[in-house]
Amino acid sequence: MPRPVAILVCDDEAHIRHIVAHKLVSAGFVVREGRNGQEGLDAIADGFCPDLVITDFQMPVLSGLEMCQRLRRLPQTATTPVLMLTARGYILPDLELSQTNIRNVINKPFGVRQLLERVQEALAESRASRNAA
Repeated sequence: MPRPVAILVCDDEAHIRHIVAHKLVSAGFVVREGRNGQEGLDAIADGFCPDLVITDFQMPVLSGLEMCQRLRRLPQTATTPVLMLTARGYILPDLELSQTNIRNVINKPFGVRQLLERVQEALAESRASRNAA
C-alpha cells in the first residue's frame, strides 16, 4: 500500500493554516503545520518528508521565500514542489521563482477548491517529472 501524500503547511495566520490543514486532511493527505519558515524547516529536520509544501510569503522569523531557498539546498527537499500563498496582487520576480521550487502563487483570499486543484496539479507535475527522470 503506498504511503499517504505528505504536505507541509506554513502560515503565521492560524486561521488560514488550520483551514488549509483541515481541508487537506479531509482530502486524505497527511499534514504537518508550522507558524513560520523556521518551524517548517524544523519539521523536516525532525524527519517529516513532505511531497508538497504550501507556505505563506510573509512570515516572521523566516519568510516563505527564504524557506523555499533553503528547501532547494536540502537533498531531501531539493525537488519538492511549493505553492506560495501571498497577499492579493503581489508578484514574485522571475529571479526569485527560478531560485526555488515554487510551482504556483496563490493570492489571498483563495477558495478551498482552487487550493485543492493547485495541490493536485503540483503533485501530478512532480510525479511526471520524477517518472521522466
